[in-house]
Amino acid sequence: MSNTIRKRIVSAGLFLVMSLGLLNGCSLTQNSSEQTTSTGTTASAAASAGTTATTDAMVTADAVSNEEMKTPKYIFLFIGDGMSYVQTNAAQVYLGNNTEGEIATESLNFTQFPVIGNVTTYDSTSFCPDSASTATALSCGVKTHSGVVGLEADKMTQPESITELLKQEGMKIGVVSTVTINHATPAAFYSHVISRNDYYQIAMQMATSDVDYFGGGSVNKSTGSDKSYTDAYSIIENKGYTIADTNEEILALGSSSGKCYALSPVLQDSGSIPYAIDAGADDLTFADYVSTGIEVLDNDNGFFMMCESGKIDWACHANDAMTTIQEVIDFSDGIQCAIDFAAEHPDETLILVTGDHETGGMTIGYASTGYDTAFDLLGKQTMSYVAFDELVVEMKEANPDVTLADFLPVIKDTFGLIAPSDPDAAVEANADYVMTEYEYEKLENAFAESMLPEEERSETEETSVLYGGYDPISVTLTHIINNKAGIGWTSYSHTGTPVAFYAMGASAELFAGTYDNTDVFYKMLEAAGCTAEATTAA
Repeated sequence: MSNTIRKRIVSAGLFLVMSLGLLNGCSLTQNSSEQTTSTGTTASAAASAGTTATTDAMVTADAVSNEEMKTPKYIFLFIGDGMSYVQTNAAQVYLGNNTEGEIATESLNFTQFPVIGNVTTYDSTSFCPDSASTATALSCGVKTHSGVVGLEADKMTQPESITELLKQEGMKIGVVSTVTINHATPAAFYSHVISRNDYYQIAMQMATSDVDYFGGGSVNKSTGSDKSYTDAYSIIENKGYTIADTNEEILALGSSSGKCYALSPVLQDSGSIPYAIDAGADDLTFADYVSTGIEVLDNDNGFFMMCESGKIDWACHANDAMTTIQEVIDFSDGIQCAIDFAAEHPDETLILVTGDHETGGMTIGYASTGYDTAFDLLGKQTMSYVAFDELVVEMKEANPDVTLADFLPVIKDTFGLIAPSDPDAAVEANADYVMTEYEYEKLENAFAESMLPEEERSETEETSVLYGGYDPISVTLTHIINNKAGIGWTSYSHTGTPVAFYAMGASAELFAGTYDNTDVFYKMLEAAGCTAEATTAA
């Protein structure tokens, strides 16, 4: 084990001391001082947990014993961007039984993992952090500013990431994302930049990284913001990567492929993989990129693969519950690939699942529905807000004088919502889908706003709350169907809600309890077989 890794690990030792102290009947409060490592890296790793766990929530002495814990050869880290407890449970409610008197959820695979943790997500600037800082906390074990990737809060100190450290130990490395591959979360696992928006610089670091497998979305701004730089794709290829961009090429990748980038042949908004709700029958899925990664990375020295479902976050930003739910289900399908792999390597595999932060302030329960929910109503929605936006544009271009009456049949087909004046509104079976006068008035106002050129739309506090910068008609429709189903939203941004952490396999016991997102980095390193003495600030 390298000296670098031994120097970086701090919180894992404190976690062991705390656990053993509790098991011996001692009350141990963690030091809130910053921990300083010999590499100059500071982290509030164990201290930031800030809670006292019950004995039931703590792992046993046997479980935390380094001598007895199994060291994983294969480590999967799945990140549901924007996914906290409500996003996960919303999918379970939707999949479950919504019949009155028989209400029950259907569990997603990862919620049944034997070890569950609770993780705080704030960064050095906000309790409502962004994806760059939270991904940096997970990948590097440090708090930093929102918008900063792979650097400490001074925006200069460059800590080594989990992928860089495990690569030094001989492991192969994979990075998968359903959004652009140089977006904030995947970037934190191979790059170090002051701004997440410096997409071209991130792409250049991608090209020179030691990552063995990239999979998913495209390179955003591949020729720079002003389109004046050498195409990043050609540079990535010149640095030794094979770019596979057809279904056949991607599915043919394997252990003999060398360094490779599986680029989605079909791209949606901003160069991402299509939303699951919009995907065609032949489109590759998140699970396809995970399974391909396993084929590419499998080797005698093991691997670490970070797999992000980034569009959970995007759908939550847009307050689109059905699209969010389908993304969470798709995420679960990708995790199943790792579970199946673990079944073949039960003593050598560690699977970790978490979110980086919560997005949208999603709630199960809405003011006008009281204690009732009706998630089955969401089943009428057939496309994401993005796909509907495209329909709106097409209809406007085809007929600049298009009216709301022209839109109503499309709304009925794509969201199931029925106007009060529609003859089908009188059919008893349709009662739950009929818009109230209040809802229909909101739709009329949104349509009028949507028909204006963007530069002429109202920029008031009210429109900010109603539309959040999204197309007024699309976001109004998702709000109406969401609210009817009993789903609410408080934000178009991120919130400070903690996220769940699920673990199964070798050394999973390390991830029990309540702790900070920076601790995840140290726990992963300890799980990988790293050892260190506990240190505290004087």
